[in-house]
Amino acid sequence: MPAGHESRFQQRLEEAFPEKRGNRFFWIGMAASVAALLGVAFWLFRQEPDLPAQGEPVVQQDSTETTSGFSLGDLSPDLRKVEQYYTASIHMELANLDISDENKAVADDYMKRLRELDTEYQNLVVELNEIGPNEETISAMIRNFQLRLQLLTRLKEKLNELKQSKNESVSSNSV
Repeated sequence: MPAGHESRFQQRLEEAFPEKRGNRFFWIGMAASVAALLGVAFWLFRQEPDLPAQGEPVVQQDSTETTSGFSLGDLSPDLRKVEQYYTASIHMELANLDISDENKAVADDYMKRLRELDTEYQNLVVELNEIGPNEETISAMIRNFQLRLQLLTRLKEKLNELKQSKNESVSSNSV
């Protein structure tokens, strides 16, 4: 590089993008954003899903933990993050479901499959504790989380389709 290249580049950079010093509103905005994000995250994790009364919870509150042994999150910090991400996403999707009398039958079918996947996950936790950590069991547990989340996404889409078709039939009857 030619002599003085770096200083000329630095000077041009400062001319093109002057530093804004003393902008206290930037820091206030950052602090408010962080506080808002923390508030929303706390609220989402504290939400209880509104589910149709079946007598049996769709996803147990502690479905990723067992009374004895360990779960997926106990194996490594990365797996704990994966487990927490999917658990929070599943709970958020459950909380956002709009189940009514008209779509209850469809929702019940999806909820039955979701309970089956939750039972399969519990069996995988038992297997993890009996056999020990191995790649197949860990992959199956992660895939189970993915399937539950996909199932809830499909249920949400189906409920939206039913709602739209009901709205379209109501609007065409009124015309």
